[in-house]
Amino acid sequence: MQYEELAAGLEHLPGATAVRLQARTVMIVANHVIYPIRYAKTDVPVTAARLRRATGLRADLIRRHGPEPMQGELDLGLEELEEPEAHRDLGQLPPEVGLVLVAYACSMNAGVMRLEWGAAELRREDRYLIWHHHEPLTTGPAMP
Repeated sequence: MQYEELAAGLEHLPGATAVRLQARTVMIVANHVIYPIRYAKTDVPVTAARLRRATGLRADLIRRHGPEPMQGELDLGLEELEEPEAHRDLGQLPPEVGLVLVAYACSMNAGVMRLEWGAAELRREDRYLIWHHHEPLTTGPAMP
């Protein structure tokens, strides 16, 4: 549902393009994939956001199209491990496309408690999102 709602709200922007990723429609606007992600069912800050899994479409999308990690990996002089192949649907995205996450906390009882947008990297060891930039979005009445 969140994918369709976001796509419907963005499809009228100039240059917006719809792309299907894992049977969901997401939009590319101004050379950025706009991707919604529910990070919590309780009212916690977006800085507590963590993915359930370190693999799959979301994780691969963030790693490949999100910002460069703030802290480089430690080079021990060992042969680099071969990076696993990315989710097949990511082949539909141009390599230069960036990623904007629309992160929200919501529940059936409370509705949307927090809504933010920004850019984050995925910390591999614990699946937490490390936000490079995030700002709250307002949840008001729909514009006519």
